[in-house]
Amino acid sequence: MSEILTRSSAHWSEAGRSGMDAFYRLATDDYRHLALARDWKGWFETAQARAGDRSLRLLDVACGSGKFPNALSRHAGLANARIAPIDTALLDPSAFSIAEARAALPAPFRPGAEFETTLQDLDVPAGGYDIVWATHALYAIPEAELAAAMARFLEAIAPGGQGIIAHSSDAGHYIAFHDRYLWAFDAPGVARYVSAETIAATLRNAGATVEVQEVIYDSVAGPDDTDAVEGYLQRCVFDDTVGLPGMLATEPLGAYLRPCHGATGWRFAQRVWLMGVTG
Repeated sequence: MSEILTRSSAHWSEAGRSGMDAFYRLATDDYRHLALARDWKGWFETAQARAGDRSLRLLDVACGSGKFPNALSRHAGLANARIAPIDTALLDPSAFSIAEARAALPAPFRPGAEFETTLQDLDVPAGGYDIVWATHALYAIPEAELAAAMARFLEAIAPGGQGIIAHSSDAGHYIAFHDRYLWAFDAPGVARYVSAETIAATLRNAGATVEVQEVIYDSVAGPDDTDAVEGYLQRCVFDDTVGLPGMLATEPLGAYLRPCHGATGWRFAQRVWLMGVTG
């Protein structure tokens, strides 16, 4: 197991729940922006029409805590969509995450198969899935394993199906902050997060068609939300050994963070690629 995956798995656990809750004080809004970025209701209805009378089959890669299905249910009008219940398979190397996502799944999503594994190690079931998605889910894949992971992603998409990947670009907070964290603190064996640009290039090199929509917004917190901001930033790098004061005092991380803070609170600039993938 890579160092980055080891650190990620330690945070996605019952012992790491307080840090997870602090992270989602800000990060839940990532999924709201994705839910508002396109006509998901129409997109699902089109997919259902292709599937006919049967339920759509969905694979949720690195399912986390089920935030994206909940955002779609709340903000994208899926409750009124002309679709059958969606059979939702949950994939994550953390059994804790699978249990969290399963418990949180809202209608029309219906929990199905579970795969406690990494994407790159997935034994893809016969027939594949109508929809395969990974939303802010691929940061812990080492770049050396990315080609294998994207090969499994493409293999999991059934003929006529589609993949969805939402991931920070190089200019977005999740990549930019992690890069400066690595420069600021000695983190042996911790690899740089892959960017959306690298993921798209890897998929295209494998013969896939990738369509990109950039989603731009700020993750915000109030001036008194210091604990939430610290927890959020620690979870962004899967390291709770460095507090916010240490981050601000250590370059080049401090130079990145100080402009994010003003009289009205904190703002972290997000630039996310929402990618549609077909084989």
